Amino acid sequence: MDRIAVLIPCYNEEKTVAKVVRDFRSALPEAVVYVYDNNSSDRTAELALEAGAIVRHEHKQGKGNVIRSMFQDIDAECYLMADGDDTYPAEAAPELVRPILDHGADMVVGDRLSSTYFAENKRPFHNLGNVGVRRAINLLFRNNIKDIMTGYRAFSYEFVKTFPVLSKGFEIETEMSIHAVDKNMNIENVVIDYRNRPEGSISKLNTYSDGWKVILTIIRLYRVYRPMAFFGLISLALALLAVLLFLPIMGEYVTTGLVPRFPTLIVCGFLAIAAIQSLFTGLTLQTIQKKNLQDFEMLLMRAKREKREMDSK
Repeated sequence: MDRIAVLIPCYNEEKTVAKVVRDFRSALPEAVVYVYDNNSSDRTAELALEAGAIVRHEHKQGKGNVIRSMFQDIDAECYLMADGDDTYPAEAAPELVRPILDHGADMVVGDRLSSTYFAENKRPFHNLGNVGVRRAINLLFRNNIKDIMTGYRAFSYEFVKTFPVLSKGFEIETEMSIHAVDKNMNIENVVIDYRNRPEGSISKLNTYSDGWKVILTIIRLYRVYRPMAFFGLISLALALLAVLLFLPIMGEYVTTGLVPRFPTLIVCGFLAIAAIQSLFTGLTLQTIQKKNLQDFEMLLMRAKREKREMDSK
């Protein structure tokens, strides 16, 4: 088992990957640096190997797929994840890994948004998206993570070995954040400097398509992790609509004793039934979610036991 494993997912980062590997080897001499090449068409893998990294390949395209392979393949006391584009400062690495190694944090978030991100990042919709996602998740899941979509994070062994990676692309950071909040894990924030990509280095993140995927991920995970709240809102909306449509009919009936709009009355009935079904769906799924949390605690205990056994060898 490695003490510290630096995980760098890469796709066509030949302009920066060698510097990134050297910087992390200098900042964390005791760490093992892993570069996972994701079907690059340039010299990313070759240059990373020359710089001293252990290079492996993931042929399923997408950052989420790469992270899944990394988490499955590598055993370490502490994992540090960073991008290969040289936008994150390696000199901040000791500060990120310290809470994991010293006092049992589960995830340490490299917070760009509290420092230089808005000045350095030249894509205004990225800035807007980061702020919007942070506010939405902290509101929906009642937490205070400072930077939801940062790619610079440290993790404990227990987090990595109990995190089910479902996302395939850049929405993986959002999934990590929500998972940690839902499972009541120990999360810490460390403010880091952020620098824009060097000239000639091109971002693989598409503002609109990947932004839409992140939004859908938030909705999907809110439905999974907060089913009572999700289906309760749907139930409330359907019930309110049914009442709004029914009130005029009730008013006419009280006044004239007649019900002239039977189709609307029928629609009201169906909406009321749908509202009740949605409410009971939420109640049922909430019970299942509680059972899943119990199962997760058992999985977490097993991961802790495995780590102790590996440490003792």
